Amino acid sequence: MSPMLPVVGSAASTPTAKVPLRRSALVRKREDDDEETPSSPSKKSRVSFDSDVEVRMVEDWEQSPEFIHNEVRRALANRAVGDSAGYDKIKAVFSVKKNENEETSPKVIRHYTNALLANVSALSKSNSDLVHGVINSQWLGRQEDYVAVFMRFLANLVSAQGTYLGETIRMLVSNLTAAPPSEGKSTNSPPLSRPTIYARAHKALHYLLQIIPSASRALSSALIDAFPNELDSRRNHIIYVQNLLRLIGYVPELREEVLRLITERLVKIDVQVQLDLQDLADETGEGLVEKIPQFRPDIMGDEEETDSSDDESESDLDEEGDAEAQRTKEIIKNVEKMDAILDILFSHYDQVFTKSTMQDQIASLNILLSHFSTIILPTHRSRHTQFLLFHFAQQSTEHVDAFVGACAQITFDKKQPAMIRQASAAYLASFVARGMHVAAPIVREVFDYLDSELERLRHTYEPSCRGPDLRRYSSFYVLTQAMLYIFCFRWRDLQYGTEDDFNDDEMESYPYEHHLKPGVKEALSANSFSKLNPLKVCSPAIVNEFARLGNHLGVIYLYHLLETNKRVRLVRHVDPTFTHVNRETALSARGDEEQHLDEYFPFDPYHLPKSKRWLAGDYREWVGVPGLDEEEQSASASDEEDSEEEEGTETD
Repeated sequence: MSPMLPVVGSAASTPTAKVPLRRSALVRKREDDDEETPSSPSKKSRVSFDSDVEVRMVEDWEQSPEFIHNEVRRALANRAVGDSAGYDKIKAVFSVKKNENEETSPKVIRHYTNALLANVSALSKSNSDLVHGVINSQWLGRQEDYVAVFMRFLANLVSAQGTYLGETIRMLVSNLTAAPPSEGKSTNSPPLSRPTIYARAHKALHYLLQIIPSASRALSSALIDAFPNELDSRRNHIIYVQNLLRLIGYVPELREEVLRLITERLVKIDVQVQLDLQDLADETGEGLVEKIPQFRPDIMGDEEETDSSDDESESDLDEEGDAEAQRTKEIIKNVEKMDAILDILFSHYDQVFTKSTMQDQIASLNILLSHFSTIILPTHRSRHTQFLLFHFAQQSTEHVDAFVGACAQITFDKKQPAMIRQASAAYLASFVARGMHVAAPIVREVFDYLDSELERLRHTYEPSCRGPDLRRYSSFYVLTQAMLYIFCFRWRDLQYGTEDDFNDDEMESYPYEHHLKPGVKEALSANSFSKLNPLKVCSPAIVNEFARLGNHLGVIYLYHLLETNKRVRLVRHVDPTFTHVNRETALSARGDEEQHLDEYFPFDPYHLPKSKRWLAGDYREWVGVPGLDEEEQSASASDEEDSEEEEGTETD
């Protein structure tokens, strides 16, 4: 007869113990059929789980906050004595990467974060791998209550363990880029828009800076490191620049640094575009910027747009696939990128100059002037960035005076390198000539200032001058070209007006009813006919236009001098023993164009399709002189008729 076995969990068993989460019963297996199986003394009884009894495992989400708190405390303590089992489990909680299917439940990860928050004093450098995993975990896309807990954890962590400040700042800044690494779209949370993600990152950064104001020092270098590479897409640049400008709203002490960073990167793109355009074939590069259509609006909130969207504007281009066509596409991408950044900066500064106090306006103008003197001016061939200053310097007479004064100070400062002084003279002349809101009194004042300096240079150089020499007398030629350029655009403002007092004798000395103020004609004549011969060295395009205009207005006649200059060869070497002017021969005629001044004037017409709207009403286009073109056309027609008559006479 088989021995009797007690049924586990029955009323006849030993006193019961309360098992809250797991209830099981081991029962002796009974056969359903009538045939009995002989028992064997050497065989153990077979047991199974009763199908009527619920079997449950303790799940992670059912762990209490107190349990997890104690678990984390013990894990950190055990790690200190070499037991890393619990420590590794905590690391695993935060190690789930973006887009992985398995993830810790929101409640559990919040409990673990709170537990770490309570033990930040134990998160020393020896536990840096755990801290690194937590800092770089997926938190921005989770529920709002968890984001709040995580922000408190970050603030307490860097307060207690300053070694993690740099890493924390870099993580937050990286989430201001086009692809926030901490976004972590959780399957347990509703999807969030990209603006919401950026708003959370800004909120966390702002909160951290309020707790630790000194963190702004670490923030500055992190912003530089995270700035998109100049080869990155337009979208990447727009998003990061917009976030930078949003950041300085709550970190005003970094405003100048942030704007400087944006301007530096913008100038690099600007210069690269100019170099690329020069390398293209003339027929391809000429007018390329003007042909680019108006671009898309702000894309900060457009989550569907990717880098491939930068190709949308290429549909109108040649698709043959050759190297030049591909380079053209790349140039257009960079132009659109530069245009978008400039439009954002125009909008940012406009908020200050139109809606802020005069003190704030002056502060912003000083920032622009600082960027001009340290970034834009020393950079050869910047083409568009300087129009920020061109526009905002014309917002008031005081601002015009400030920019003109800054240019004049650099131009006439002998301590400045020659290249900087020459570039500053070009900016001064171009601003005065092209600025629609540069008043006539300022034009006259700059003209007189140039005349005074040119007179001093003539007295210095002429006694030893033996002929035109660009290298030896470059400062004189640069200022002369600036004077001629201003005259060509603003000669009307160098005349007497109805508001001026003058006598009849002064009026009668100027024919064609173009009555220039005293000293203007004399200054133009003295410099044009100087022994230094600036008309041979200055840009031929400017010299020819000045000659046409001066002759038409009856101010100065230069054509005989220009004819003589065709036989004068420029000196190419700085040699104090050089005592004669070289005459041009057939062999020496080539290469003189390299000895002319560059006709670069930094405020030439602005054609960027989107940002050009900010310059409406600011820019003075070239306006021909009434009667001059008609006069030349009539003279040309008369010459053709005379030529035809002579040919007819010879035929007869």
